[in-house]
Amino acid sequence: MSGRYLLQKLARAVLTIIVIVLLNFLLFRAMPGSPARIASHHPGVTQAAIDQLAARWGLDKPLIPDQLVAYVNATLTGDFGLSYQFRGEPVTEVIGDRFWPTMILIGLGELFAIIIGLALGAYAGWRRGSAVDRVGGGISLVLYSMPYFVIGMPLIIVFAAGLGWFPTSGMFDAGATYASGLDQLLDFAHHLVLPLTTVTLGLVGAYSILMRSAIMETRSEDYITTARAKGLTDGRVLRTHAFPNALLPMVTIIAIDLGYVVAGAITAEVVFNWPGIGTLTVDALQARDYPVLQGIFLLLSFTVVLANLVADLVYGFLDPRVRV
Repeated sequence: MSGRYLLQKLARAVLTIIVIVLLNFLLFRAMPGSPARIASHHPGVTQAAIDQLAARWGLDKPLIPDQLVAYVNATLTGDFGLSYQFRGEPVTEVIGDRFWPTMILIGLGELFAIIIGLALGAYAGWRRGSAVDRVGGGISLVLYSMPYFVIGMPLIIVFAAGLGWFPTSGMFDAGATYASGLDQLLDFAHHLVLPLTTVTLGLVGAYSILMRSAIMETRSEDYITTARAKGLTDGRVLRTHAFPNALLPMVTIIAIDLGYVVAGAITAEVVFNWPGIGTLTVDALQARDYPVLQGIFLLLSFTVVLANLVADLVYGFLDPRVRV
């Protein structure tokens, strides 16, 4: 990979992040509901108390350049301010407590969806017109068109409320005490089953459809005809020739999709009351906790930019034709 290609992609990512930071600053300051404004609507709150509250959050200074410079400096040092809702707790700590539950849910969901979707799509594309292709393609289209909450609600109704096999919400049993770390891990896994299934099903359809299309394109390539002419079995041609070459576009799609999946998991977390970034976003919106929302917005935006950068670099490494 050439240094010029790498520098171009890095420069584009840095420029995008700068624009995101500026938009993040302007967007949330254009919204109503700062602590001082909220306090002013409560009877009995004096003007002195309102002024003190505005000074505490740095809202008594001019928007540009004072607040902008302070915001950029704080962002560069990883200081995203203090939460309104959590009584002045640093935003980094508030988001950090919710970060890993989301990463576990999304990471495992992505992993299972990639494995199942690529396998199903590859076999369906290779056996085009077969029963597996028709049934698998239909199911993939249905899952691809359904948002997370539409998938999650039937799972709760059937397997949680109906059969009682799994809990309906949360990450652990409320007020539970555990004899060992293994018991706590098992309880966590028990709560994880339904949300993980929801995220996996929500992702598997897209991967299956795209992989099927990629495999069907490779079937007409000359190297596939040559491999068959050598007497190789269909299974070996698929595994060693068609599948690796069909993975090239899939690598880019998977890398790009990683950034958007984190944001899309908000609905899945809300349905199962999973204590991650998604439920935190909803709580912060209801409380007008703009510092937390700013931090979440930056986190999700950086995730998308990083995922796109990784996709560009991986694609450039795998396909020399794009390194121009």
